[in-house]
Amino acid sequence: MISPASAAAVEAAAALRTAYVHIPFCGRVCPYCDFTVVAGRDDLADRYLAALVSEIESVIPWGPLDAVFIGGGTPSRFGPDRIERVIAALADHHGLRDAAEVTMEANPEDIDPGSAQAFHRSGVTRLSVGVQSFDDEVLASLGRTHDSHRARAGVEAGLAAGFESVSIDLIYGTPNETDRSWEHTLRTALDIRPPHISAYSLTVEPGTVLWKEVRRGAPEPDPDVQADRWELTEQVLGDAGYERYEVSNHALPGHHCRYNAAVWAHAEYLAFGVGAHGYRDGVRTANVRRLDTYLARVSQGIGPVQSSDLVTGWAAEQERLLVGLRRAGGVVPGAGGTELLASDRGRRLLELGVIEVDGERLVVRRPLLTDEVLRAVLELDPPA
Repeated sequence: MISPASAAAVEAAAALRTAYVHIPFCGRVCPYCDFTVVAGRDDLADRYLAALVSEIESVIPWGPLDAVFIGGGTPSRFGPDRIERVIAALADHHGLRDAAEVTMEANPEDIDPGSAQAFHRSGVTRLSVGVQSFDDEVLASLGRTHDSHRARAGVEAGLAAGFESVSIDLIYGTPNETDRSWEHTLRTALDIRPPHISAYSLTVEPGTVLWKEVRRGAPEPDPDVQADRWELTEQVLGDAGYERYEVSNHALPGHHCRYNAAVWAHAEYLAFGVGAHGYRDGVRTANVRRLDTYLARVSQGIGPVQSSDLVTGWAAEQERLLVGLRRAGGVVPGAGGTELLASDRGRRLLELGVIEVDGERLVVRRPLLTDEVLRAVLELDPPA
């Protein structure tokens, strides 16, 4: 049973004002990555910083912001001084609350005691480290440039630097991973004990290097194995005191990611940088994905937005369910939930115990089947 306090906290996230900032630079492109990234173009970092600040200052002030997420790419590759300038531009133009959460993604090889302290001084309050695995063979297959020793050292440097929270990202289900390997990764993570752990299944995204390799006959992730890995993850982390508050995210008390919680609550947010997607005043926007096009358009005062779509009515209601049902706390059913429960597929999911009405909330009780529930939401027709 979801407590009234937990339900209230879940819905309170919808009122948060947040912003996403994209930093595309990487040392190399991982074979599974389908984000907007560039490798070997660090020479454009200062031009990109200028463009980012210009874009931030061109948007009507919206703050004060409750949370900022600086993602990529590899933001830690951007360096503490540039990150500080980005945060300052957001604070000066939009405003940051005194207790605002500022998350920055980082690769372990960029984080040592000195750099961790410098990023902390720059205004970053929450560090998210892309560990992926503590198995060297798995790391090599994922195209990562760090080994397990460096991964651990990077996380420990972040924990010692004074951040309000540190998270690590893990990926499970690579074809060369074993049960023992994944359990070793989880146990190593718990030995370090970061306050937040995200664990994602390896997916084969169209157009990626991994997708091309699979098309040529390379082994692809086994969904049954990935299901076993997910169940082991929930058991091991749950026993260690971590709460799974979303399909793939686990946190110690008080360490939920505020930015992500707002997105899952269907809150609006600003977005800056190449390929960034935003949602404000009911309009979803997408910036251009090519770095040179982004730089040119911003420098010419044209603006980087490539597409914008008004999301209202039934489309907005479906979106609310699509993001909200990923949360352990679920959603208030609303019109969309009522239609889902009345549909043939929804009734079947209810009978099977995949979804449940818990008090005043609609919850996915079998998280491994969340995608099945979301497909059912997408197939719903608007009420007459």
